[in-house]
Amino acid sequence: MRNTARWATTLGLTAATVCGPLTGAALATPDHTPASLHAPSALVLTVGHGESATLATPVRAVTLVCAPRPAGTHPAAGPACAELRGAGGDFEALAADEGVLCTREYEPVVVTVDGVWEGRRVSYERTFANECVKNAHGAGVFAF
Repeated sequence: MRNTARWATTLGLTAATVCGPLTGAALATPDHTPASLHAPSALVLTVGHGESATLATPVRAVTLVCAPRPAGTHPAAGPACAELRGAGGDFEALAADEGVLCTREYEPVVVTVDGVWEGRRVSYERTFANECVKNAHGAGVFAF
């Protein structure tokens, strides 16, 4: 049941994030051309405590819209979008901040990302050893 609630929340936030900005875009200019020809980039990011998304209940979820401009409920949408663009939208390629020292305690934190990046479907899950390690990876993207 937890997994069903997680997916319902994720899909609802994704639909609102992706479709919301599109509702007014088609009528944005007098000559009826779209206001933006950018492929949509809208994501729902969640964080929860546990070893995997199927076992963890999300404790926080944010939306991140990167095209046509940074927006959403992510607290640092601009830097997060810039970091993702620098990594080509590849969450595995997000660099870890080597200057951060974290304890070796094991309190797993799982991050999920679902949505659309530059017009293609994205689904990502990663488990970090603890909150500090999560914050050291993809500092702008996963800092919420």
